[in-house]
Amino acid sequence: MAELDIKGVLWLNQWVGSYPWIDGIVQVLVSDYFFPVVFSLILLGLWFVASSRPDRDRLQRAVIVAGISLGIASLIVALINDHYFRPRPFAQHEIQLLFYQPTDSSFPANPIAVVFAVASSVWSGHRSLGFFLYISAMLFALTRVYAGAFYPVDVLAGAAIGIATAIAIRRVLALIEPIPTYALKLARFLCLG
Repeated sequence: MAELDIKGVLWLNQWVGSYPWIDGIVQVLVSDYFFPVVFSLILLGLWFVASSRPDRDRLQRAVIVAGISLGIASLIVALINDHYFRPRPFAQHEIQLLFYQPTDSSFPANPIAVVFAVASSVWSGHRSLGFFLYISAMLFALTRVYAGAFYPVDVLAGAAIGIATAIAIRRVLALIEPIPTYALKLARFLCLG
């Protein structure tokens, strides 16, 4: 499996420099800002966009799940990183890096866990937007491997953590049901929803 992982990153990274315009696009997409900011703005919009009460309630619940899920997914990644360190691809192989050199563990990919947690949460409240966010999260993961920042297994593990966390949080909130409803009522009372 490790050999396939190395071959995957080296195969994708071999294309860096072949098409400068693609590299320019990847440098924007791979940054720590593009997808996280886009996903944050989408969550902000979902919180306020719905005109009917049932739609607003459904979308705001999806945003709550997203907020909790991305925090828990990041915590899970941090706990794994405390016990296991995997060097980044550029630290072990001849890689053309399109990204700065992070010093944290490569496995699992924290930014990928976060965007997949958000995509999975939004999917529960808005299928078409959730699909768009899943595609965007996959593109983010692919660009991170292409740019030499992560191995394929790192982004797959991050995606699995993000998706599993969102599913678990959605189920936990359903089990403690009156609490999310009261939280939304309080937010609306304070003119925050």
